[in-house]
Amino acid sequence: MHPYNIYISGVGGQGIIKTSVIMGESAMKKDLSVVVGEIHGMSQRGGVVSTQMKIGESYSPIIEEGDVDLLLAFEPLEALRGINMINKGSYVVMNTAPIYPFNIRQSEHPYPELSTIIEELQSYSKKVIAMDAEGIAKKVGHILSMNMVMLGGAAAVPGFPLDKDTIMKSMLDNLPERSIPINMKAFEEGFRFCSSQIE
Repeated sequence: MHPYNIYISGVGGQGIIKTSVIMGESAMKKDLSVVVGEIHGMSQRGGVVSTQMKIGESYSPIIEEGDVDLLLAFEPLEALRGINMINKGSYVVMNTAPIYPFNIRQSEHPYPELSTIIEELQSYSKKVIAMDAEGIAKKVGHILSMNMVMLGGAAAVPGFPLDKDTIMKSMLDNLPERSIPINMKAFEEGFRFCSSQIE
């Protein structure tokens, strides 16, 4: 059986690694095989961070170009950088709040318009779900819950192999106790928003 391939991208400090850990533990709770490969980059300085995850039978975490089922992008430009990983059957869940690279002012290539990024991704995928995960996180109580908003969005995607209840159990096991109420609400809001965008 073909594994379910997930490519998670963003920048350091957005909680991408923690999101990957919760997904991985959720898969193990379901007795599903899971392999994960992480690229931290300059994660301590807001540099690029990405994770490749395969849920199902696989011997390597490396995903071939064009073979991703879900691109989960915590930052718009990083979503665009991952465009070579998707195909016409892929779903893209993308946070719309940009983090501008420190050298963008010196660059001859300005940060692209959000609409341009979405259109480009849409032309290569089945569906792009663009949500203001940062805004949702602030609304539920803390910007640091943004990664759980994104995780909730992933859980709403058709064909995603992990169910809400199992993910939420893994959240309880992996998040600080005091942060659980806000993170649970963030997860639910991300799930609700993305569910409303899927026909």
